Amino acid sequence: MENIKSVIEVWEKAKDLIKSKVNPQTFETWFKPTKGLEISKGSLVLEVPNSFFKDWLLEHHLELIKATLNDISGESLALDFRYSAKEPDVATHAAVRPAPKSPDPSKRQESHNNIGLNPAYTFDDFVIGPSNKMAHAAAMAVAESPAKAYNPLFIYGKAGMGKTHLMNAIGHYAAAKNPNLKVVYITSEQFTNQLIQSIQNRSMDRFRARYRTVDVLLIDDVHFIAGKESTQEEFFHTFNTLHDAHKQIVLSSDKPPKEIDRLEERLVSRFEWGLIVSISQPDFETRIAILRQKLKRENFAVPDEVIFYIGEKIKSNIRELEGALKRVVANAVLLKQNITLDLARSVLKDMVKEKESRILADSIFEEVASYFNMRVSDIKGRRRTKQMVLPRQISMYIIRKLTDHSLPEIGELCGGRDHTTILHACESIESDMKKDAKVKELVGRLMVQIRGE
Repeated sequence: MENIKSVIEVWEKAKDLIKSKVNPQTFETWFKPTKGLEISKGSLVLEVPNSFFKDWLLEHHLELIKATLNDISGESLALDFRYSAKEPDVATHAAVRPAPKSPDPSKRQESHNNIGLNPAYTFDDFVIGPSNKMAHAAAMAVAESPAKAYNPLFIYGKAGMGKTHLMNAIGHYAAAKNPNLKVVYITSEQFTNQLIQSIQNRSMDRFRARYRTVDVLLIDDVHFIAGKESTQEEFFHTFNTLHDAHKQIVLSSDKPPKEIDRLEERLVSRFEWGLIVSISQPDFETRIAILRQKLKRENFAVPDEVIFYIGEKIKSNIRELEGALKRVVANAVLLKQNITLDLARSVLKDMVKEKESRILADSIFEEVASYFNMRVSDIKGRRRTKQMVLPRQISMYIIRKLTDHSLPEIGELCGGRDHTTILHACESIESDMKKDAKVKELVGRLMVQIRGE
């Protein structure tokens, strides 16, 4: 199976078998446009029109493809993808108009010195707006001069705002400027899991050498180590070793260091040695720019009215914004329809309702926190002090009254609490409102402010 002809034959045989196992429309849409290119390092490389095809195949048909390949070749093959250079296939041209192609990030080569970097996340692909301008400038400064500008650089913001993109971009830029640099990107969960494995295997020396000899260490979601004593201890010494050696450290989290519950004070202080920057929700113009960048990169064009609709309705984060776009395009391709505003509204109706409800829940937390002069993180947190009880219960009660969230969903919004806790809180507030006119007046006033009446 080493030559091209045999690879093509393997994939064509696989497609014949798959054709008998899926409905005709699914095969015509998602499998017919694909080609087998090569088998390399235990992976079958497939050519697909664009990333929407790749994502759809991985999400919906991965097990079928792998099982079929195993039956034909007798090997357990992984999958890799390349995007075709030609215009979109017949299956997609009725739904979308081709846009100019950008360089294919999947074909960029990664140096053996650069571990864990995502080739799709570079500064060139990062859309700058008011919500991330400072973070982008700081990231560029660090990438230009590792360990000389800001060390550590601490980037915080809610999930899906672009923190991971910026961290990878730093790694790519620094490595491109100096190929001799050893750059490592890793999530703190991976760091923790590798630490546990190293302890079990008695290979701590190898683990420490891996992370204490790098030039640029990029640790994503560092809040994950909070409350994990052994991980915090190990990372404390790793941090000190690198910082003392003038090596660059970049950290990301969903909160600034001081607001990370159960993070040791000695780590909090070290995380604050350098520069702390935030990334917030992108504004409307930035969201539109992000959508257009995504479409350009993926070789699709979508009517402006659809782009504006998605940008207006999906405000929470970039990940969900791009996910909504992908959902609309995938439905158009699958149903062989033109992308229209009506299609977008139909496809996203549940998602839009959920987002509007979630945004309202966020505004409830913010309004209650503002009234009681505390942080939203305090209301959602686990501290059970007397002054926390009333604001927390009022938040739960108002969310239940003003949104469509179920009790379990409210529990998740309120820091992962059980639904019985939410029910008890709501019943408690209802009881207090009957007995205490001041509580009734306060809750009523807050609900009026939240509704914008």
